[in-house]
Amino acid sequence: MIAQNGDSRKEEIAFAQNYFAVQTRKAELVEQRILEFERVKAREKLSHTEKQLSGILYERGVDNQGFAIIRSKGDQALFRLNTQMLKRKMGVPESRPVADFLPTISIKAKDLAAEMTGLNVQNKDLKGQTKIEREHIDNNLAVRNMLTKRGIVPENLPPAEDVKNCNENLTAKRKIC
Repeated sequence: MIAQNGDSRKEEIAFAQNYFAVQTRKAELVEQRILEFERVKAREKLSHTEKQLSGILYERGVDNQGFAIIRSKGDQALFRLNTQMLKRKMGVPESRPVADFLPTISIKAKDLAAEMTGLNVQNKDLKGQTKIEREHIDNNLAVRNMLTKRGIVPENLPPAEDVKNCNENLTAKRKIC
């Protein structure tokens, strides 16, 4: 407090103010890297969950096109926008997955709904696109309801930086250290 409120014309005070400014910035950078790391890991987890779900659904008569439709209807339930509309709203390139630009909480919400779908498809022994589609929609609606009850409206969250850029930044920073 003395350094913060002291006369910066005095060498010792100026040094202390500079020291604390540098330490604060270091802490901010560390926090930012931790958040980027968590987001990259959440995106990797969602990819893994979706691959597992795709395998489960394939065994139950759903092909790749059916899986894409099911995922899009899940997005519609979670975000109140289909995947294409969500991409346009967020400025996501057509060729990229929308999940690469979602904030961490939205990535985790999609992952939870997909995990629930995979579990319930197996536990309820669901087969065919129609039944599985309904299950996935219901799970996404349940996740959405939980979020909105807590004041989080998924489609109103701002897009995040491309997760590939975050991953590259983390990899480049590791090489420097």
